[in-house]
Amino acid sequence: MGEKVNIQLDFVIDKLTNSIQNIVTGDSFRTVVTRLTKTDLRKVTKKNGWNFDWRKELNNNSLEVYKLSIEENTDIIQGLVSFAVESDYIYMNLLESAPFNIGAKKVYEGVAGNLVAFVCKTSFQRGHEGFVAFTAKTKLIEHYENTLGAYHFGGHKMIIPTHSAKILVEKYFKT
Repeated sequence: MGEKVNIQLDFVIDKLTNSIQNIVTGDSFRTVVTRLTKTDLRKVTKKNGWNFDWRKELNNNSLEVYKLSIEENTDIIQGLVSFAVESDYIYMNLLESAPFNIGAKKVYEGVAGNLVAFVCKTSFQRGHEGFVAFTAKTKLIEHYENTLGAYHFGGHKMIIPTHSAKILVEKYFKT
């Protein structure tokens, strides 16, 4: 395994929705989060417009990598997230919305929020009280404070505490 590199995340929380929402129609679609497989890797390449090397994430044994899809259409990946389970929190290493969910012509909003909520839910399930840490780009620190209820710990380090994680999980994963 190589040396751990803290990637400064720069995903934008466009909207906190109950699932993901079509920009044009306003229709909401139920989502499912499942493990990314080696077969999926051919869909998430730089050639296909993805910004990050998801093969590298998947091959890193210290990371878990998940994909977000619409329940009725699991073949199309809406976004990806990778994270490491630490002793008392989860470290979110990388998050990316599909190329067609970024920018002015995006198809769905709520993808990034959905993935962050999934990581928070996983933190609760693993006994870490919802705590999620990540490294943010400077220009997005305030955005994450406002949209995710994250706390800035200096430098680029941020953490989503229990009460903020609960809000996100309840928004996306109704039980």
